[in-house]
Amino acid sequence: MDGESYKAIVIGGSAGSMDVLLLLFSYLPETFCLPIIIVNHLHPLDDGDLVRFFSQHTSLTVKEASDKEQIQAGYIYFPPANYHLLVEPDGTFSLSVDSKVNYSRPSIDVLFESAAVTWDGDLIGILLSGANSDGAAGISAVKKYGGLTLAQDPSEAAYPVMPQAAIATGNVDEVLSTHEIGQFLQRLSKTAQIKR
Repeated sequence: MDGESYKAIVIGGSAGSMDVLLLLFSYLPETFCLPIIIVNHLHPLDDGDLVRFFSQHTSLTVKEASDKEQIQAGYIYFPPANYHLLVEPDGTFSLSVDSKVNYSRPSIDVLFESAAVTWDGDLIGILLSGANSDGAAGISAVKKYGGLTLAQDPSEAAYPVMPQAAIATGNVDEVLSTHEIGQFLQRLSKTAQIKR
């Protein structure tokens, strides 16, 4: 799991994942060299408060992804409220107002599946606390294309349904505590090389 080189990290979460993300961000040095793209089920009227909140808790650049924007190393991206966020083969984002997936827009599955197609085995997919099964199909896509898949230990998740659904697919490589995920990211920051 360590010592590999990757192009990106995708993270999905819903209810109960805010505190987990805060803890994970605390492990990231300002030199962290991979883009992190996060779908956290947002209130449809969110006007950027989530990005502003997380910007105060990490030295990395946190921003709302824009349509056709080139993905940059060392940035943390969130989708705008009420949009699906997709990764395109040319390394840019696209936004979609297509129908909700698993009652959600943005959908974790939509992000993970598009990122898996783009980055193949150079992708890390991480699924956190949440109250529905969004992300299970996405984590399976990451695994299918050769990426590394991690899930938060359901026994410590505030809402275990989401990681449990992913684990039930048989496509999760490692089930880790929040601290273990953070330690993995910290080690990754020292060993990862950006593939271009």
